Amino acid sequence: MFTAGIDIGSVSTEVVILGEKNEILSYTVFDSQVDIEKTVQEAFRIALEKACLTSEKIDSVVSTGYGRNNVPFANKSVTEITCHALGAQHLFPGTKTVIDIGGQDSKAIALAGQGNGRVRVVDFIMNDKCAAGTGRFLEVMAGVLNIDIKDMGCLSQRSNREVSISSMCTVFAESEVISLIHQKLPKEDIVSGLHTAIARKVLSLVQRVPMEEEITLTGGVMKNRGVVEKLRQELLPKRINLPDEPQIAGALGAAIMAKRHTVSRT
Repeated sequence: MFTAGIDIGSVSTEVVILGEKNEILSYTVFDSQVDIEKTVQEAFRIALEKACLTSEKIDSVVSTGYGRNNVPFANKSVTEITCHALGAQHLFPGTKTVIDIGGQDSKAIALAGQGNGRVRVVDFIMNDKCAAGTGRFLEVMAGVLNIDIKDMGCLSQRSNREVSISSMCTVFAESEVISLIHQKLPKEDIVSGLHTAIARKVLSLVQRVPMEEEITLTGGVMKNRGVVEKLRQELLPKRINLPDEPQIAGALGAAIMAKRHTVSRT
């Protein structure tokens, strides 16, 4: 039995293909385009190619994310909260809290295990009204600093004196960073300050749900080593899990849901 999970976000689309034993056969991370259906088709094609499979071999497809209703070949669509919970706990069975930071939103999810790979979402909170603490926030700040967003993690780790960033509103923070640049402060110190501000913003979100060990970090922003390090510092002494590929947790959870959907039909 082969199943696929597709997570369509505002910034990226992820596809995961699972094998008989819930092993990940392949995955792909694709930039989301204006034409969602075209993006999904191309991301799915690449994932199939990597897994050496054809679409006819896939028994079930589940979609998730904000664009989940735009996948014409999906057998079912599921909320991203459930999928991120399933994906995180599949990767780290002891997961009790999930912190996900994506391109346009961040979320905290409290879980309770039910055994046999089942998971129950106890509570969750999402920041989807403001770009504060998201990938979009970092993207804007990288533009102001004239650096590649992919270099921000390494840059912040070279900081010797962190700069305090007082605002998390993207507009006000942009003005604040411009002012710091004019003061000729090192970019690495500014970036380190931005990462600390993000970690504290996310922590304020997480504290509004029951926060227990273990905590698993997911989402594209978790590829930024600077953000992850600041989160670890803020969350000490709790145990923190970081997947090898934190961006695919939602698609992984969707693929697991697809397997359950297939079994329920037989």
